[in-house]
Amino acid sequence: MIRTQPDLTPAALRPKVQRMFELSAAKIRSIENSWAPSQGSPVITAGGRYISRGWTEWTQGFQFGSAILQFDATGEREFLETGRERTVRLMAPHVTHTGVHDHGFNNVSTYGSLLRLMAEGRIPENDWERRFYELALECSGAVQAARWSRTADGGGYIYSFNGPHSLFVDTIRSLRALVVSHRLGHALMAENDRRISLLERAMDHARATARYSVYYGEGRDAFDVRGRVAHESIFNVNDGQYRCPNSQQGYSPFSTWTRGLAWAMCGFAELLEFLDTEPEQAGGLETLEKAARATCDFYIENTPPDGIPYWDTGAPGLAQLGNWRGRPADPWNPHEPVDSSAAAIAAQGLLRLGKRSGEERYWQAGMAVASALFDDPYLSRDPAHQGLILHSVYHRPNGWAAGAGESSMWGDYHARELGLYLLRLAENGPYLKFWV
Repeated sequence: MIRTQPDLTPAALRPKVQRMFELSAAKIRSIENSWAPSQGSPVITAGGRYISRGWTEWTQGFQFGSAILQFDATGEREFLETGRERTVRLMAPHVTHTGVHDHGFNNVSTYGSLLRLMAEGRIPENDWERRFYELALECSGAVQAARWSRTADGGGYIYSFNGPHSLFVDTIRSLRALVVSHRLGHALMAENDRRISLLERAMDHARATARYSVYYGEGRDAFDVRGRVAHESIFNVNDGQYRCPNSQQGYSPFSTWTRGLAWAMCGFAELLEFLDTEPEQAGGLETLEKAARATCDFYIENTPPDGIPYWDTGAPGLAQLGNWRGRPADPWNPHEPVDSSAAAIAAQGLLRLGKRSGEERYWQAGMAVASALFDDPYLSRDPAHQGLILHSVYHRPNGWAAGAGESSMWGDYHARELGLYLLRLAENGPYLKFWV
């Protein structure tokens, strides 16, 4: 169980966050100076240098979004120019990409962050630039929402790149694309000019994720553990009936891949914050709140005291570590890797749920995770290493491991986003949110 420290506050963590952003600047410059767009997107480090790793181009928004976050946190204009120029020049294919479930990752992290900065007055107001960002976000949300499978209960879900039968737990945070597009007044237009609400579609997907991807130790899940998640849920596409859990990046369908758990924690908490601004949704949040609490509780109870998880809570090598829940995670152990990227994502989920609910249990757990993440042995201080946060894992079953001493683009991005979140709280700045 995570060991909390009641004296931890955003102000107390400010020196660590500022140090992280100081190191971050050189990492971003190094990648931009050495990376050629023809190589695809940087995904993980090997020997401290970023490399691509095929599957889909789901990390490019994190690459350019990191530069935008760096500007947001430090005011260093070179990073704004880098993020803005790369977004305009290279991100358009992601806006109309019909083959992935990653629009919230790629497009809200770039076009969305730039629009947010303009709305906050951090960059000059420019009508044509604003319309450019808005149009990209409107289209992205509609394209993502069109990737749709119906469920037998009358709902549905955005299906993963595996096909119409597949619901990924990751996609809960990609709902940001639909939500931003909805907030801008957009809708998905279907056959016969049928207007489909992007908010309703986002809510249907969130409810499907809460119902089928999260376990509660009751009903269907009486045999299982509350708060556990399955990476993938499989459906019969002929009638929309749920069939079984599956896992792509975790150890098994009946263990918990901790990055998938973290996506659920962050996605549900952030969506709940948005829905608090949508009065017509105020009475329908119980299912999402239940999922947010269950997943955050599971993380707190099944993570080492320092808040950094191993890559899967059912990974077989954990048996060789003895009481791994009772002592800080060991990123150099020879049996199972930790996943710092899961911690970077989960921390925001804990903090946002804690702030929204007023429950110290979640808030203090999130602070403890952030404190560990922004310090040794996770913060990369080596100027020759392009990664910011060490000891990240990618796709272990496929052998696409970053692993001990290595970094991932999503882990680095979410550490920066977490740092910016804390910095704004410490400085009484505008609350960090993804919508305008």
